[in-house]
Amino acid sequence: MPLALYAGIAVSDYATACDWYSRLFGGPPTLVATPTKAVWDLAEHRSIFIDERPEHAGHANLSIFVDDLDGLVAQLAERGIHAEKQETYKDGVRRASYRDSDGNEIGSGSAPQL
Repeated sequence: MPLALYAGIAVSDYATACDWYSRLFGGPPTLVATPTKAVWDLAEHRSIFIDERPEHAGHANLSIFVDDLDGLVAQLAERGIHAEKQETYKDGVRRASYRDSDGNEIGSGSAPQL
């Protein structure tokens, strides 16, 4: 059975969040499921969606690993999204953290360089 990920992020304002996540993910949603829910397919069987649920907004914390973290950080800066924090852990894993307008934390990480 293949592994799949369908992760949701609660937001307080759909329009504001849809704009921010479109810039974060580099394009419009793959699917607009309802007037307040949008889905981005990041890879095969790996999707993230936003859902307007103000009572739950601001509590997400997730990391997405990429091959070229420096390249992604530069691309996001060009789109007006800047890392709140960048860090390297003891094991060599690197992470850049971003926050949407609700305070949801979306991190981009990379494995240690060998």
